[in-house]
Amino acid sequence: MKLAVLSDIHGNHYALEEVLLVAKKIGVQQLLILGDIVGYYYHPELVMAMLSDWTHELIRGNHEKLLVQLLSGEIEQDILTKKYGSGHQLAIEKLSAEQISILVNAPESKKIKIDGVDILMCHGSNWDSGCYIYPDSSIEILEKCNEPLIDFVLIGHSHYPFVHRNKNSTLINVGSVGQSRVLGGVANWLVINTDNKCFELMATPYDVKPLLAEINAIDPELYYLKNILKRKNT
Repeated sequence: MKLAVLSDIHGNHYALEEVLLVAKKIGVQQLLILGDIVGYYYHPELVMAMLSDWTHELIRGNHEKLLVQLLSGEIEQDILTKKYGSGHQLAIEKLSAEQISILVNAPESKKIKIDGVDILMCHGSNWDSGCYIYPDSSIEILEKCNEPLIDFVLIGHSHYPFVHRNKNSTLINVGSVGQSRVLGGVANWLVINTDNKCFELMATPYDVKPLLAEINAIDPELYYLKNILKRKNT
């Protein structure tokens, strides 16, 4: 079976649409989603609709935690908007109560077995969902991700894809579908074949112009939201 592993979609349905077209074309049968469906960008309702067409497993990320804090009044919308844009408020406005419940009540990590392949789904790391792990993280941090009884430890959060083979398990940061910090206009994700444990990091291009237009209309002063979509690809 082919699995597609997606993380950090961040309301970017333009990127997700292209990823899912490729996934369907190559015969992916199931999705593993590593959190941060919401935040930054503007159409979580379209993202959720697209994902609902697929068999999938889901965990939550730090932006789902921020959604919990916003709903409870623990954090003010203005604070979130100044740092991340209007994505969280639009998630509250556009998602149904059932969809919000699915996101905020999802586990922070999940162990699954598919076709005899043992997988640990995490957002940041296997010990801290908020931990940022990068390709140049120390060997001590990378080896801390080793899991003796797991084939693949899958993470996102840092938006930088990479692979590190530990003693027992393979650590893979799948990068970000919705906001790659490697190359603008490219969605990063992963394909795993459970028949032979082969895998491939994927980089799928998409048109950023419609999203840039939305940012200019909704969060024009947040230059980071625009600049990251054009990084090294202007």
